[in-house]
Amino acid sequence: MSAILDFFFEQYNTYETVDIVLEIIAVVFGFLSVWFSKQNKIWVFPTGMVSTLLFVYLLLKWQLLGDMMINGYYFVMSIYGWYIWTLKVDETSVTPISKTTKKEQKTAAFIFIATLFFVYLVYSTFDKWTNWVAYVDTLTTAIFFVGMWLMAKRKIENWVFWIVGDIISVPLYFYKGFTFTSFQYFGFTFIAIFGYIAWKKSLYKNPITF
Repeated sequence: MSAILDFFFEQYNTYETVDIVLEIIAVVFGFLSVWFSKQNKIWVFPTGMVSTLLFVYLLLKWQLLGDMMINGYYFVMSIYGWYIWTLKVDETSVTPISKTTKKEQKTAAFIFIATLFFVYLVYSTFDKWTNWVAYVDTLTTAIFFVGMWLMAKRKIENWVFWIVGDIISVPLYFYKGFTFTSFQYFGFTFIAIFGYIAWKKSLYKNPITF
């Protein structure tokens, strides 16, 4: 048992207690945010903002720039998403779940490619191309940027990006030494799968046409 615990948590021996506590709090609020998103509840945004703010602080401290930018972007997009989700499309209805239009698909592709270039420039500026993790960071950053934008617009395809990004992030964060965060993404993967199923059922009950 001791060997198993050491395998998962030995790296925390060098961390400050306050940072460990903050990571756990950020993980808890992250779970709440994804759960509220699955339930199609507006609380996805305030809980997510707490989580992302804590992670921005921790990741900046740990000099994980790609991850920090992801969470900073999450925070900004949470404000945007909060507005979109409460925006009324008529006198009684707010923005519904819908599929992406061709124009939105093109925008998503642009965000993905632009993010790859942006993260490349940031990592090059700070000389962070030190191992393979930087390349995977760049990919997950682009995936999550698109996923967050689609979620803010209440598009069902956001879950596909979350699922792919979460699966990649589980071993990535464990390798980086952030076991609690790795567990978080492991849980996120399953919630995202069920979130996609739940949103798909809701969409079929209330189809949106363009």
